[in-house]
Amino acid sequence: MLKRALILFGFRVEIASTGEEGIEKFAHTNFDVVVTDIMMPGIDGVGVLRYIRNSDRADTPVIGISGTPWLLQNEKFDLVLDKPFSIKTLAASVKQITEKKRGVSAADSK
Repeated sequence: MLKRALILFGFRVEIASTGEEGIEKFAHTNFDVVVTDIMMPGIDGVGVLRYIRNSDRADTPVIGISGTPWLLQNEKFDLVLDKPFSIKTLAASVKQITEKKRGVSAADSK
């Protein structure tokens, strides 16, 4: 569902069903931003985050999705979205983070 919604907002999207699959894709592809659920079987979203932060692309923005965001205060996510959230909130967050990474201010994007 999130993939289809983000595509409708104009984003190119890759999906991974597990943390391991996400890490494998990240290892071989450059991404502008990574969105990860925290609760996944095997390697969870925090594990994915830690892999990214220890990689040669540690500056890749990572958005975590969690029903318990207060448990992630000490992690180095760029943003944590509290479940439930709207698709518009997710799309706006991805847009804001990717523009920030590219050095585009909100005034420039209007």
